[in-house]
Amino acid sequence: MEQQYRMDPNRMKSGTYPKPENRFMRIWGPLLIKWGISMVVSFIAVIIFEIIVIMRKSGVDVAALQDSAKLQEIMQQYMSSSSATMEFTNEIMQEFMKYSTPVEGFAALITIPIMLVMFHKDRVKEKLSGFVPNKKASIWKYGLVMVMMIAITLGVNNLMLIGGLMDASEEYEQTMSALYSASIPMQILCLGILIPICEELVFRGLMFRRIRQSNSFMKASLYTSVVFGFLHMNAVQMLYGFLLGMIFCYLYEKYGSVKAPIFAHMTANIFAVFMTYFQTLDWMADEPMRIGAITILCASVASSMYVLIQRIDEKPECENQQVAEGN
Repeated sequence: MEQQYRMDPNRMKSGTYPKPENRFMRIWGPLLIKWGISMVVSFIAVIIFEIIVIMRKSGVDVAALQDSAKLQEIMQQYMSSSSATMEFTNEIMQEFMKYSTPVEGFAALITIPIMLVMFHKDRVKEKLSGFVPNKKASIWKYGLVMVMMIAITLGVNNLMLIGGLMDASEEYEQTMSALYSASIPMQILCLGILIPICEELVFRGLMFRRIRQSNSFMKASLYTSVVFGFLHMNAVQMLYGFLLGMIFCYLYEKYGSVKAPIFAHMTANIFAVFMTYFQTLDWMADEPMRIGAITILCASVASSMYVLIQRIDEKPECENQQVAEGN
């Protein structure tokens, strides 16, 4: 695994490596772009929700709000005191949290094409510079990823529930309540498809891959996984995000394609959506023996899948051919 990238001297081209002064933007650029798009989309959403709240509280329509004098009068009414301002702000934030899932999904939808272009350019530069990536695993081996991620998602959530981590974090409860307040189709589309694709292109497809070109797997995976976990902004999701980040990096390395961590991320999120919808954790928590037995089963299944994935030969075809010739 430590030999993920190999240099082919016959294919080396000048000018293909990033200049030292551009290294920061090369590593952090994709994330900054994602942040920028998310902030713009969120800002526009807040403005829309502000208009909705004003119309609801004042009983006026959109046409009336186009009158600057009328709009100023309404705003003065809601800003007349600190309590009125606080109430007005809270209502806007409640509307925003209610629709946070589609807002994040829309931001991801805008970000994905940009990340795909950057990802494609990176692959072209790799070929020009002589980097030889790991070979891609066959499609049927993705079934191992699905089974492992279901077991890990269920098992880790059980451990956090048993350890009381979920109940200890108010921020976690608020975040989960907001994300899972949308309809099931919207959750599957945004949380299960768009957001995983976007995040994997940013964190694994670009950040991890770029760091990995000149560093060991452990350094690249730790770096990106810490950032990935930290950005979830509450202790429970930070820990969970870091763990999954390390797993996604490992799958990218073994399968030789960003499709592996994307598929793993989608599997974990979609399974979590259905676990929440069917209140699976509550059902397991009703019986200590039940949740304990299921957690042990999950650990056994996940370990078995890991052993099978570990056996995947990720070495490039050129290296396997050199070994065969040497023998």
